[in-house]
Amino acid sequence: MRKSLRVAGIATACAVAGAALYGTGAATADNAEARHTAEPQNIGLLVGEIDDYYGAYQDDEGVWRSSSDSPYAKDLARIQAKAKKDIRKAAAHGAKSGSHTAKGASRGKKPAIVLDVDDTSLLSFDYEKTTNYTYNGATWDAYVKAAKRPAVFGMPELVAYAKSKGVEVFFLTGLSESQREGAVTNLAKAGYDTKLDTTHVFTKNKTNPPAYLSGCATPAKWECTTVQFKEGTRKYIESTGYDIVGSFGDQVSDLAGGYADKTYKLPNPTYFVG
Repeated sequence: MRKSLRVAGIATACAVAGAALYGTGAATADNAEARHTAEPQNIGLLVGEIDDYYGAYQDDEGVWRSSSDSPYAKDLARIQAKAKKDIRKAAAHGAKSGSHTAKGASRGKKPAIVLDVDDTSLLSFDYEKTTNYTYNGATWDAYVKAAKRPAVFGMPELVAYAKSKGVEVFFLTGLSESQREGAVTNLAKAGYDTKLDTTHVFTKNKTNPPAYLSGCATPAKWECTTVQFKEGTRKYIESTGYDIVGSFGDQVSDLAGGYADKTYKLPNPTYFVG
C-alpha cells in the first residue's frame, strides 16, 4: 500500500486531526526526561466526529458508506467547483507556465490533470471503519483487489468535465504494480470513463522502476519517498508534452514537489501519509 508511513490504528486519526500525540510523554535524545504536552483528544469522541463528518452509515450488506449530503461531501463539492473554474480557464487560455519552468516554457503543451487514487478517486472509508483505522498489508491488498470501492463524491464528474475541455487525465497512485489490475477495474466500475492504460495510470513498480526515478529507485533497491515518487512521475508526464494544470490528492505528500500549476487537497481525516 502507498501508506507505507501510515501510523497504525485509530491514533492515526488523532494525529491527522492535530492532536498532540507526537512527543507526548516521550524522552528524546536531547531530552532525557519525558516531555508532557496537553492531553490529546479522546479517541472515542474523535471517532464520533469522523462518523459525523462522513455521515457514516451501513447499507443493507453492512458496508460502511458516506452520505452524499455529509460535511465531507460538501467540502469536496467546494473544492471541485473551484477546480472546474481553474480547468476551464486553463483550457480556454492555453497551458500556463508554472513556477517550476522558465517563463513561457510550458506554452503549447497539452493541459492535463493528475489524480491520486486512494481517497482521492476511490473512497476507502469502509476499510477504515471495519479495521478500526488499523492498516494491515494483507487485508488492504485483498480490499484493493476486490475492486468494490465507490468513487469519491464528484470526482468522476470532475474527470468528465476536464475531458470535455480537452484536458488529459492521469492517475498517480502509491498502490503497487501488483495492485494495478484491481485499481483499474475499480476505477472503471466507479464511473471513470477515461483512458486507464499503463500510460495513464502510474503505480509503484518496485521490481522494475522506470528510468525517470533512477535517482531514488533501481531494480535492486527502492528508496523513493512518496514525494519523490509522485514528483518524479509528474515531471515525467510533463516531459512527454503535457502541462499539469491541476494535481489532486488527499495527502500533502501527494501534492508536494512541484510540476503542477495548481494543487487541490481533498479532505481525509482518517490517516496520514508522510
